[in-house]
Amino acid sequence: MHPILTIAVKAARRAGDIIIRGSRDIERLAVQSKGHNDFVSEIDKMAEEAIIDILHSAYPQHGFLAEEGTASGVNPQAEQKWIIDPLDGTANFLHGFPQYCVSIALATQHQVQHAVVFDPVRNDLFTASRGSGAFLNDRRIRVSRRIYLRDTLIGTGFPFRESTTVNTYLEMMGALFRSTAGLRRPGAAALDLAYVAAGYYDGFFELGLHPWDVAAGSLLVQEAGGLINDFHDKEDFLFGGEVIAANPKIFAQLLSLLSPYLKK
Repeated sequence: MHPILTIAVKAARRAGDIIIRGSRDIERLAVQSKGHNDFVSEIDKMAEEAIIDILHSAYPQHGFLAEEGTASGVNPQAEQKWIIDPLDGTANFLHGFPQYCVSIALATQHQVQHAVVFDPVRNDLFTASRGSGAFLNDRRIRVSRRIYLRDTLIGTGFPFRESTTVNTYLEMMGALFRSTAGLRRPGAAALDLAYVAAGYYDGFFELGLHPWDVAAGSLLVQEAGGLINDFHDKEDFLFGGEVIAANPKIFAQLLSLLSPYLKK
């Protein structure tokens, strides 16, 4: 494992410990609303601070882009920047629904070089370094081999922050129900992308995302042999707010099916 990835794993596990301890007494946690259906708990903030403390101690020259804004003023012009979601799936966490994760990525000029997605409930550790493959608990993973859209299981997420795209989503989901073997919406995009990398899903799409939702998972997909982009073939999809990922055989079929709904 690359030394940088080793430090990122240490940070992810530290955050995971904080999250698991917090999950044992959820009703006592202080929770704030950041917007409609968008919440942050004291655990999000504690986990983010713990991650950044470890990363900044090891790499004081790096910058940070973290969901809760911790260390946003540290080395803002740095070429190497950590992109962090300390608790992806906060709504799940606050309801005791065991589908959430820690997501940490190191990017150089918006290209992700190292990635960790850690599921503290299942103790599943997804890791990748560019050019070195993707792994789940030290076992090499690959995207699925399915070649027909009708046989696929597709993951997605709902537009929970705002409702302007709800009708579009309903149309897209209707098309998928008719064209695939199933559709799933667990509620943690970073973990969803890790599942594409592991072959659990054959594809995934979502709108209304942030860089910290996508960064680590995107490298996992790529290093597992999959494709990932936005719906408009932009080069910098990390900051585009939308993502589509799949194995190479399914990617074009999924894009062809869903793109017309976004052009309306």
